[in-house]
Amino acid sequence: MLPRILRRRITVTAFAAFTVCAPLLAGGQPTRDAGLARLADEIQRLSAISAGKVGVGIIHLESGRELFINRDEPFPMASTFKVPVAVQILTLVDSGKARLDSMVTLAPNDLHPGSGTLTSLFNKPGVSLSLRNLMELMLLISDNSAADILLRTAGRGPAVNARLAALGVRGISVDRPTVALIADALGVKNLPPETELTPERFRELSRGVTPEERRAAADAFSHDRRDTSTPEGMARLLEKVWRRQALSAASTDLLLDIMRRCQTGPGRIKGMLPPDVVVMHKTGTLNNGITDDVGILTLPNDAGHVVLTVFVKDAKADEATQERAIAQIARAVYDYFVFSVAGKSAN
Repeated sequence: MLPRILRRRITVTAFAAFTVCAPLLAGGQPTRDAGLARLADEIQRLSAISAGKVGVGIIHLESGRELFINRDEPFPMASTFKVPVAVQILTLVDSGKARLDSMVTLAPNDLHPGSGTLTSLFNKPGVSLSLRNLMELMLLISDNSAADILLRTAGRGPAVNARLAALGVRGISVDRPTVALIADALGVKNLPPETELTPERFRELSRGVTPEERRAAADAFSHDRRDTSTPEGMARLLEKVWRRQALSAASTDLLLDIMRRCQTGPGRIKGMLPPDVVVMHKTGTLNNGITDDVGILTLPNDAGHVVLTVFVKDAKADEATQERAIAQIARAVYDYFVFSVAGKSAN
């Protein structure tokens, strides 16, 4: 067994693209974690599969051992921004300022393009859904209309960012509803006010974007600091959720249960893991070289839990290949913490 582990952490190896962090021993000396350095080398090798830039955040929750690839690099969150939105909604619930059973009646301008079912199935006036219904749609199937309704209910980006700051989470910025985010990614300009925007109007504006404008928009989007997260920022948020430092026990259990049932991205973090491994996660995708998956893995045989965030941007490979890169990285992380003797003894 290792000597008693203190809660403080230090950087023991830091260069170029990755940072390895390990707990301190009781005497104040850092643990020697050559295994994490080897894991970093393997992740960098696997990242090349995506033909893009990859950011990774890893926190073994029981031991406090950490690894970050492109730790402070901002990556477009795509739909992973829905995790901090959910945290803010549940914060309002915990404080008595919102109720999960509160009903929201959908208006035509609430239906937005992109993933989900509200736009295609619930497109008749008068449909009402509870905040809990909307949160499940947002996280389970990444419904964009549900996300934008909840973002508005949460107080929009400034309120979400204020909550993240109060939690001490840095490196995440929530700035736009998904409809505006998608418009900027695709080069769609001159959106009407939200109260006048319909899916039909958005499709009409999108058809008017030239291929040159679309390419220029994709390049500008990849350098936009809005709606981005660093690998560490999202990992810290998930760590605080897991440790019940962000929400009440009941709200934490609800959020993690919904993320456990996430239906999107089966080929990403979960893609190469044994089928019985529990993964609580949220995906994000934009069809311009951006593919993400962030979550928490429950390891078998009392090996603990691992926060894992993987962001891909500027990828030249297709989406399926980007997903394979994420799956390979997740499998390398899984194998390291399951089979590493140090990983087990540090728990």
